[in-house]
Amino acid sequence: MRSVNTEIALTHILTRKRQTIVASLGVSIGIAIYICLNTLIIGTNRYSDNAIFKTTPHIRVYKEDDISKPLSKDTSGKKGTIVIVNPKIANISKNLINPSKLLHDIKNQPDVTAAAPMVTANIFYNNGKSQLTGVGWGLNIIEGDAMFDIQSTMVVGDLRTLLNTPNGIIIGVGIADKLNIKLNDNISVISSVGVIKLMKVVGFFKSSNAVTDKSKSYMNLATAQQLLEEGPNYVTDIYVKIKDPEAAVQYATVLGKLTGYSTEDWKAANELFVAGKKIRAVMFLFISWAILLVAAFGIYNILNMTVSQKLNDIAILKANGFSGKDVVSIFVMEAMVMGIIGTLIGFLLSSIIVTLLSRIYIGADIGYFPIQFEFSVSMTGVGVGLLVTFFAGYIPARKASKVDPVAIFRK
Repeated sequence: MRSVNTEIALTHILTRKRQTIVASLGVSIGIAIYICLNTLIIGTNRYSDNAIFKTTPHIRVYKEDDISKPLSKDTSGKKGTIVIVNPKIANISKNLINPSKLLHDIKNQPDVTAAAPMVTANIFYNNGKSQLTGVGWGLNIIEGDAMFDIQSTMVVGDLRTLLNTPNGIIIGVGIADKLNIKLNDNISVISSVGVIKLMKVVGFFKSSNAVTDKSKSYMNLATAQQLLEEGPNYVTDIYVKIKDPEAAVQYATVLGKLTGYSTEDWKAANELFVAGKKIRAVMFLFISWAILLVAAFGIYNILNMTVSQKLNDIAILKANGFSGKDVVSIFVMEAMVMGIIGTLIGFLLSSIIVTLLSRIYIGADIGYFPIQFEFSVSMTGVGVGLLVTFFAGYIPARKASKVDPVAIFRK
């Protein structure tokens, strides 16, 4: 059985259907845009993160370049000449000492999901008289696939073929186009130290970066070591993948202490990209909250007008024994009914919009629009919508509760 307060609130709502519909639609649009914008942020960030992590590890362990120190002569208390040498990068090998042990220790860490030794070599790709500069990544292709999901970028060939082809190489589609190379063709590769190797093309990949596709290649770790005239224990980097990429900054410090080498997290390596994510998040959040507040003001204005027009009714209610809390309850109930109706419509509307957007084909490497239904975002939107409408109704309700029935009757 409904209470008297509920009956009064429903009577106000049903006798002002147009105002109720307008206020509810304002909330609906606000909630729908809030959910869609925040869902779009998550989808865009997920796509951009996946694109970044196809070429960048969560954490990189490496040996930092040593800087030669100025030479000086201690002349305290004596006459002498100070000799200063311009500091430069010392010509010291970047090889990690005992990489097998380092790799074993890193993989035993609880949050590490993959780790791979790497050797990068600056090389020239040659096919006849055509030549391109680029960089070759020497790695175990299976470990590399676990790290960067290389298989998802393959457009021709199978990356596992590289395991059985000692002189195999997987090149970007940009290199293949520039040098007119087809699958199973042989190309000449020259390293920066002058080593020449004839290599067999076993696959093509296409990333989300045209520069990468025109310069990068994958090869076996031993091949990269041979191109640099180094032995089987030569490893310049260890790439690490962890469970939560957002924890990479803190975890890089842990791995630095564990290995004794320098570490670089993906955020430090892509500062401009991270800044762009923050800008998008702040911008979209500001827009969505602004729209919600506009919708809240709509409810506030309607209830405020209702209070002004119903002063006589409110005075009669209070004269008949209704307390200020009862009056607050009546008007907050009106606001919440509008908010619930608007929130439900907004939830359905946002679901339809997200579904339609997810079916729009963008093309290129993106494919379909990077958006999908996010249950947590939708529930947050519903909660925020109800919270905003509650306060939008509570403020004029407080005004109504303070009405003095005697002063009203005198007028």
